[in-house]
Amino acid sequence: MDFAYSPEDVAFREELCSWLDENLPKFLADWTSDDDPGGGRLAAIGRTQERRRDWQRRLNEGKWAAINWPKDWNGRDATPAQNVIYAEEMARARAPGIYNANGLWQIGPMIIAWGTEDQQQRWLPGILSADVHWCQGFSEPQAGSDLANLRTTAIRDGDEYVINGQKIWISTAHLAKWGLFLFRTDPEAIERGAKHEGITAFIVDMETPGVECRPIRDITGEEMFNEVFFADARIPATDRLGDEGAGWQVAMGTLGRERVGTAGQAITMAADLRAMISAARAVNPDALEDPAIRERIARLYTEIEHTKLLNYRALTKILKGQKNWPEVPLAKLQWSYLAQALAELALDLLGPNGLLAKGSPDSVDGGSWTRSYSFQRYTTIGAGATEVQKNIIADRALMTNK
Repeated sequence: MDFAYSPEDVAFREELCSWLDENLPKFLADWTSDDDPGGGRLAAIGRTQERRRDWQRRLNEGKWAAINWPKDWNGRDATPAQNVIYAEEMARARAPGIYNANGLWQIGPMIIAWGTEDQQQRWLPGILSADVHWCQGFSEPQAGSDLANLRTTAIRDGDEYVINGQKIWISTAHLAKWGLFLFRTDPEAIERGAKHEGITAFIVDMETPGVECRPIRDITGEEMFNEVFFADARIPATDRLGDEGAGWQVAMGTLGRERVGTAGQAITMAADLRAMISAARAVNPDALEDPAIRERIARLYTEIEHTKLLNYRALTKILKGQKNWPEVPLAKLQWSYLAQALAELALDLLGPNGLLAKGSPDSVDGGSWTRSYSFQRYTTIGAGATEVQKNIIADRALMTNK
């Protein structure tokens, strides 16, 4: 494992840290948590989105919003090592989320790689500036872990495509103006055993007649996931991204970019562990004297450090031109397990006060720990179902090394 960074990478880290030191405190001062928007949950969601929009715009002004984009598009052509540095430093600074995460990290690069010049000029500026929100629509009721099983159809009719079908678990679709979707332009491909063929990528105006978003309330009471229904929705053929039938290549060419799965998340989890210990000292100090609790803290601390090293080993392989197997799926499994184990530890550490939700006068850290206990269950399926990741490891990593 190589822990050394090039002079360029060291300079990248120093420039990023300097920018964060100067700009993050100003941002946080402008968005104090004491400002109550009123109007309940919907108003709070709106304020969160405006906060994310503002932060992304400040990042973009410093050329820190889209580091993987070309320099001509206000990016930095970041290397894999610089991506890891970026994730670590953003996590270490506890930087806010951004408005167009899908747009900046996945959809934008797809448009850069596959879009025409007209399409790039039409859509990329709004992604960067956070003027409009974007979503990404791949999963369907019968096509989750097996994405190639998607069945929502796009049938050519002159200069338009007619869309019929359903997508599900589409994050922030109800807030988005535009979305990147995969549709099946060859409805017979699945029947003939060629399900990866006949899939095409499209940019969809979410305000198109025949497109309906239905938010799904999750276990925390939030509504950020959606079902999206298409009923004879017509979209122009000029909004197709890439050639007809090339959708699988369009999606996998970007989603398959070399990455290190939990580079920043290991930093965040370590910070969460320190934060819950600090909170326990204030509200339930006796828990820290429990030998079983102390053992759990030590074990989780060790496993978080192991996960960080796992990421570095994956990065070393990437820099040497090797496949980063099985480190990336292993890191995903670690993230899923650790996120849930930390959430469970937090409630055991904090005692009765840890169970109190936001709004209670005695809640700890605004009820964030009890929310995390419920919300982190999603990591079992988020970014790839745990069972599927285990099958991938068994099939591609263990069996091929026999």
